Amino acid sequence: MKTEMDFEELMDEAYGLPNGPAKLGMLEEAARVADVNGMEEEAYEARSEIVETATFCGYPMKALIAFSWQLGKFDQQPEEYDEETLMWSYKWILGKLSSFPEVSRDKIMELLEDFGQRFKSFGYSERSYWYYRFRISMDLGELEEAGSSYAKFRTMDRDFMSDCEACEQDEMMRYFILTGDDEKVLEMAKPILKGRMSCAEIPHLTLSEILMPLYRLGRTAEADKHQQKGYRLIKGQNDFVRSFAEQMDYLARTNPAKGIDVLEESLVFAMANEDPFAKMLFYARTAPLLRRWADESPEYRLRLPASFPYEGDPGDLRKLADYFAGYAQTAADKYDQRNGNRHVSSLLG
Repeated sequence: MKTEMDFEELMDEAYGLPNGPAKLGMLEEAARVADVNGMEEEAYEARSEIVETATFCGYPMKALIAFSWQLGKFDQQPEEYDEETLMWSYKWILGKLSSFPEVSRDKIMELLEDFGQRFKSFGYSERSYWYYRFRISMDLGELEEAGSSYAKFRTMDRDFMSDCEACEQDEMMRYFILTGDDEKVLEMAKPILKGRMSCAEIPHLTLSEILMPLYRLGRTAEADKHQQKGYRLIKGQNDFVRSFAEQMDYLARTNPAKGIDVLEESLVFAMANEDPFAKMLFYARTAPLLRRWADESPEYRLRLPASFPYEGDPGDLRKLADYFAGYAQTAADKYDQRNGNRHVSSLLG
């Protein structure tokens, strides 16, 4: 049987790895060792690390499972565990929860309110509650409520439990993308593009998000520069499936050959990613790219991963496009049913 020393060795090795499947696997093994040996505090530590790592490397379902264990253990013995660690995990979970259409709107709002009550009871600023209400409202397509929450959290003081400024700025950009204000999107992007705000995922996300606003404003030369830089930052990383989708959306209109390169290099990440919303967007953006490429290169045979579940001819790009589009619409219908509106379907157009 593995021992406490094995646990420490596994955690030390995990801490030395970048976010990714290898680190996640190491943390899961550490949690197993802790469970087998009845090491509850160590098991809690491992699962808090699993939540963070899984959230940021494309495995949100693993994060949800680990967080459920973490929350249950905290509520059994709150005096034994650090609430700060718990609440950071809670924030990361709230940021991913609405990506799962099987989680009802009522359950999402119940957890948001529970989060807010806990935050208040621990003496933290309510800014994070209103910020996550803002984000969840956007996810659910409730843009009027998102606007109200946006105005609310912006008036509140930051504290050490607030998300980083770069992440908040990027989410504010997303709000103006959803409301269709391209000029405001680019205004909000300025401090990120000028390097005044950054973090582990910013400007990586931002550089792909601004491509279509720039395209609609006729600023394609500027967009091309951001596309190239943005793709260099995210290439080969499975946590940026939504960004790959945004890249393909832009390239389908401006350089479909390059778009096909992005598709073939990143499809394997979309297949493996546990975030169904990101996968839906990726598949949705793949369809028009394939149709455009079928017009320009009708003899082309798409290079699909060996495990891709498609039995048709990869040389029939139009039928392949229909496959991707059908998958995306089926997924969008589930979100629309959960949300009670057509917001997600509207994102596919």
